[in-house]
Amino acid sequence: MAIGDMFADIQSVASNDYLDIRPAAGNEAVIHNIYHEASIEIYRYDGSNSLLCASASGSGVFAYYAFHVGNTDRIRVKNTESSAKLIGYDGIYTKVT
Repeated sequence: MAIGDMFADIQSVASNDYLDIRPAAGNEAVIHNIYHEASIEIYRYDGSNSLLCASASGSGVFAYYAFHVGNTDRIRVKNTESSAKLIGYDGIYTKVT
């Protein structure tokens, strides 16, 4: 991977569980879009503190954002539904080691 390469994933996330958006240790990325097929909560997380910064009901996308993430300081997306749902994201690498 190189700076500017896409950093993306889609996963099935269990009820009341989280998708942690974070690159491998030493790397950093900017997340532009978060996709969700059901209700979610978005948290800024530093490994010990969790800050709820957004939520959404139903399916949708948080588009054209600039969430900066590393391996420790990251975004966590919580599936608040009663069954597993798909959650995805895309962005670009800004630092690679």
